[in-house]
Amino acid sequence: MKPAAFDYYRAETLREALELRAEKRDALRIIAGGQSLGAMLNLRLVSPEGLLDISRLDELKQIEVRDGRVEVGAAVTQSQLLDWAGLREKLPFVAQALPWVGHFQTRNRGTVGGSICHGDPSSELPLALALLGGEVVLRTRRGSRRLSAGDFQLGMLTNACEDDEIVVAVSFPAGVGARGSAFREVARRHGDFAIVAIGLVVMDKGQIRLGVSGMADTPQVLELPGDIEDAAFVEQVEAFAWRLKGHTDIHASARYRRDLLRRIAPQLLSEVRQCA
Repeated sequence: MKPAAFDYYRAETLREALELRAEKRDALRIIAGGQSLGAMLNLRLVSPEGLLDISRLDELKQIEVRDGRVEVGAAVTQSQLLDWAGLREKLPFVAQALPWVGHFQTRNRGTVGGSICHGDPSSELPLALALLGGEVVLRTRRGSRRLSAGDFQLGMLTNACEDDEIVVAVSFPAGVGARGSAFREVARRHGDFAIVAIGLVVMDKGQIRLGVSGMADTPQVLELPGDIEDAAFVEQVEAFAWRLKGHTDIHASARYRRDLLRRIAPQLLSEVRQCA
């Protein structure tokens, strides 16, 4: 199929983009890389009156470290972030998860902000945002605000962006996971959407955060004490799996998803502790 007819706007500055967004509101959809939105347009799952292209805005293509955080512009591609020299030092967990995002070709076009905004329940970057305690930076012509991952990601393909707002950056706390992090994904093929993706990081004060995507409409995170014994960790993961329940679709059953979480989470903890 082909998309329904739409108007196309390419902003030359962020100010121009914000003005258009405020004027057109819900009639516009934001496009940067278009790796998810393009398919939805072709299938006519969405039929906006217009598209606002922010992919060429230099203001949104920067990666900056300030005040203990890494701010990734919304139009930074996944490949650009993966190639960033400071990634492994500042965002070690993101460095582990990013190679699992799509394929080399799609990462060259897909953007960090686009993945966060799209909010697929199985995707890796929303999981990283939730697990690391990241934030989303939104702007209007009136001002800006920051939302935590939990406040921004409301449900499957649903976020808290207002109809006159544009996501301008994704902010991660720098250094989280430097004391240890691990990531594992199960999919039919590398690059496919995850059946389950699981991450574990050791926080600065030693606490453990375990995150999983593919089990609920948004990534879910479990916080545990850093000195937890292996047997107690297994019990906590078992309870976590049952609380999430999982879901059954053409790719896997809810039971299989729970079993993956039960089996993989202890492996990640062992991996992190061995490398500490």
